[in-house]
Amino acid sequence: MYVKVAFFSFLKKLIFYYLYCRTQKHQCTIPMSTFLQTSIEFLKGVGPVKADMLKKELGIHTFSDLLTAYPYRYVDKTRFHRIMDLSNESGEVQLKGILRKLDVLGDGRKKRLVGRLRDETGVIELVWFRGIFWLQNKLEVGKQYVAFGKVNYFNSFLNIAHPEMEEVSEQNLKANLTFAPVYSSTDKLNNKGLDAKGRRSLMSLLLSKMSPADLPENLPEYLIEKMKLIGRHEAVNWIHFPKNQQQLDAATNRLKFEELFFLQMRLLQSKHRRKASIKGYVFSKVGDHFHKFYKERLAFELTGAQKRVVKEIRQDMGMGIQMNRLLQGDVGSGKTVTALLCILIALDNGFQTCLMAPTEILAQQHFVGISEEVDGMDITVAFLSGSIKGKKRKAILERLLEGEIDILIGTHALIEDWVEFKNLGLAITDEQHRFGVKQRASLWKKGKPLPPHILVMTATPIPRTLAMTLYGDLDVSVIDELPPGRKSITTTHRNENHRIRVFGFMKEEIAKGRQIYVVYPLIEESEKLDLKNLMEGYEAISREFPLPDYAISIVHGKMKAKDKEFEMQRFVKGETQIMVATTVIEVGVNVPNASVMVIESTDRFGLSQLHQLRGRVGRGADQSYCILMTDFKLSTDARERIATMVRTNNGFDIAEADLKLRGPGNMEGTQQSGMLNLHIADLGRDGEILRTARAIAQRILDKDAELTHPLNERLRNYMEAMGKKVRSWGRII
Repeated sequence: MYVKVAFFSFLKKLIFYYLYCRTQKHQCTIPMSTFLQTSIEFLKGVGPVKADMLKKELGIHTFSDLLTAYPYRYVDKTRFHRIMDLSNESGEVQLKGILRKLDVLGDGRKKRLVGRLRDETGVIELVWFRGIFWLQNKLEVGKQYVAFGKVNYFNSFLNIAHPEMEEVSEQNLKANLTFAPVYSSTDKLNNKGLDAKGRRSLMSLLLSKMSPADLPENLPEYLIEKMKLIGRHEAVNWIHFPKNQQQLDAATNRLKFEELFFLQMRLLQSKHRRKASIKGYVFSKVGDHFHKFYKERLAFELTGAQKRVVKEIRQDMGMGIQMNRLLQGDVGSGKTVTALLCILIALDNGFQTCLMAPTEILAQQHFVGISEEVDGMDITVAFLSGSIKGKKRKAILERLLEGEIDILIGTHALIEDWVEFKNLGLAITDEQHRFGVKQRASLWKKGKPLPPHILVMTATPIPRTLAMTLYGDLDVSVIDELPPGRKSITTTHRNENHRIRVFGFMKEEIAKGRQIYVVYPLIEESEKLDLKNLMEGYEAISREFPLPDYAISIVHGKMKAKDKEFEMQRFVKGETQIMVATTVIEVGVNVPNASVMVIESTDRFGLSQLHQLRGRVGRGADQSYCILMTDFKLSTDARERIATMVRTNNGFDIAEADLKLRGPGNMEGTQQSGMLNLHIADLGRDGEILRTARAIAQRILDKDAELTHPLNERLRNYMEAMGKKVRSWGRII
């Protein structure tokens, strides 16, 4: 049965391919949508087998996918090198000479094809370890070839391994004098002839069949002239086969701008439409709860940044439009007290509020902290998590529905269907990147009859360019200054030679009454090894800090929840001086008495995670320290990450450095968005283009929100076509 189905599937493809080939012979014009959406297997030289491999290896399904799989670098083939001028530092070179020898040497795995290429200045060895049989039939001794590859130095001789070879002719000599594109590939693709040369051949064929009508202009003329951009069809041709650096720069600039411009157009249009269509409760007054807390309970003066953010949120919640705001703030910047002031505004207007946190520890911390802050103010605060069951849960839910609970704090249990509010007016999510979009959206549905105002908070600073992309359809507030008097954490880098000195420093701090974290990495792929390292580290510390003089807690992901909580609480209460843990303590443990953070194998952590871990200390009045421990051997990236941590405590500076090192797709919280599959733009390097694109998009939409003006017809048509392919881009709701 399976064979029968497979046969008919193949036959169907064969018939389609035959019909497609006939249209090519008769030069029938395929409409744009049909041509670019044609399956890649129908491009000459691909076929079903290679098409399947391109889909699996690179996600290339259609002509459009191949077209936007842009080169990641270019090789200057505008000149030929002389063999006598080569050295082991020459890098990639292009040679022209006669193939004088071609032999198969060795056997088994050591089998290789060795040739010698001679020009008028000398001879160089060419070596191939794969595709030997095919190359023997293709290459012919005595003929002149263009060879391209990287020069290596082996056994006192220069050679080129796996060079690209092309027989010399007037046509290919002219074609080779260009900036040759280099595309992402894999060993499997290379073995199927889809290496650099094979990919270039496919791209050349595709571009030759594509007319300007297949890739019509999508930017209005006034914008092309204003930005001095080249045409879209021209840009796509030049990005793949530029004749010089000027063409490459012009194509790159056009395509990067286009990509970022339409991304911002969608986000800003979404934001505009949401504000125009989604009504919200009007919080018209700032009443007794707010004023009493601000005047009598607030133990310190708010920073200028906190005051600015509270003002922004107050304005949002008084406009009759649902607020959808992201609040960014570094560790210790005062986001929680800012959120509490907003909660009090909601209570003053007769509405309930909720705060959802990703872990029970963090949720409990918010519950205890907020309960203490509003104690005696006739405000009812309740806690709800998955661990609360039976009569206790039932009582909370009944009181919530009756309106007897003003503030509900908890974990993702808050989004369950059985949690109903009487009049939810404000929903706050802390560490929002740890929740999925659907989880956050569930809170939005709790409001009746209107949706609650939404405030999402993160202590993971987001670079401005990334925020404009991930959260470009939201309003963003930033608390970018720390409370006065807060001491900067001193960060140092140490290796194994300093281990004894580090232990001595830890003892000095403990003698002062302080507490210490020692954190080990935990990566899923090496979980057993990481756990082994953690336990070995715990044993080493136990020997250095023996009972009864010292007490040590240990926490890791393999422990039962109650055991983990027990150990954490011992540390919180000061019953243990040292906590040895994995990154489970990254978020949610607030111990002002902890003054030292020792991070083991620092090179295995990302910058953002290191900054979060460092933020576990420095929460009290004492000077705090972060010690980054590594081996002697470090990669260049690891050294740069560590140098950044030592140099600055500013989370936004660290986030920018992290973006440049790792790229947006690898930064925490960005993968789930589905928005960062940029083909050519790089948020770490193209911030200026992004800011320009956003400003222009904003000006266009301010004048013509629905793009109905004739001058914006191209924009409207292209945006509508994009909208059919892309799901809702809402980040929070």
